[in-house]
Amino acid sequence: MRHHDRAEDVTMERLGISQVKTALSHLLRRVEAGERFVITRRGRAVAELRPVAARDVEAIQDAIERLEVFQRTHDLGGTSIRELIEEGRCY
Repeated sequence: MRHHDRAEDVTMERLGISQVKTALSHLLRRVEAGERFVITRRGRAVAELRPVAARDVEAIQDAIERLEVFQRTHDLGGTSIRELIEEGRCY
């Protein structure tokens, strides 16, 4: 069955969860090629399987770089993360 998504103006195939579980590797190859799918549970749309947009990848990379800078420029003063968790506080 196909579903027309007006917001994106893209026709997406609707797949039940059991179909996705049995064909995930194949579906991921199709997603890498640009296809998008709506995943349904009991006929109701619950998720979308789509390629990661370039802007998403850039945002993720930017967040990783900012975390790395934060890690290099902040110090816990010899306290371990485990100790902070056990005390019930975390920075």
